Amino acid sequence: MIIAIIRYKRVMTESNTHRIMEFDPFTSRLCRDIRNDLSKSLLESIQAGNIEPSLAAAEIYQSEDHQPFIRNYINSRIIRYQAILNQVQSANFRENNLFMIAILLWDQELFFEVHEWLEEQWHTAAGVEKKAIQALIRAAGTYVHIELGRIDSAQKIGSKALAGLITYKAIIPNIINVRLLIEKLQTLDPIPPKLGATRT
Repeated sequence: MIIAIIRYKRVMTESNTHRIMEFDPFTSRLCRDIRNDLSKSLLESIQAGNIEPSLAAAEIYQSEDHQPFIRNYINSRIIRYQAILNQVQSANFRENNLFMIAILLWDQELFFEVHEWLEEQWHTAAGVEKKAIQALIRAAGTYVHIELGRIDSAQKIGSKALAGLITYKAIIPNIINVRLLIEKLQTLDPIPPKLGATRT
């Protein structure tokens, strides 16, 4: 089994009295709230066409005396959110361009945000399109778990994502490199693919 690359590691001293925390929304309510609020704010920023909603959400948590790993998470998100908005504006496509924005989010490795973006669209979709979107949501969820080294969970959701992508890949527009995503999920490769890559 391939061991995922974990971005944040717990480090403990020999006395076991000092711990460098990781940003883990699965074990920390604060981290979960930050992740969820920032992700929601990004959807609002995309609709508004500016970063202000995300900056407002970030300010709520930046004003607190939080650990460096929390501040780093927030700052990293805001930088990538701005990059997304710049790309949306420079490409001059509509904010409801479902798959193009999903690619931008994915290639910035904003996997939870991909999940949230697609889920909003999933609620109003139907038929095979709904199934195809669900497969992409699960693929994003797979990498959310991989990032934190939750390999068992990644394998479970990844297998469901893989089955859906194989079944409904013809429904997903060619702008998304589904073939590459399928290959990555088959081996649970910890290095995420760039979905905007040209198909071969």
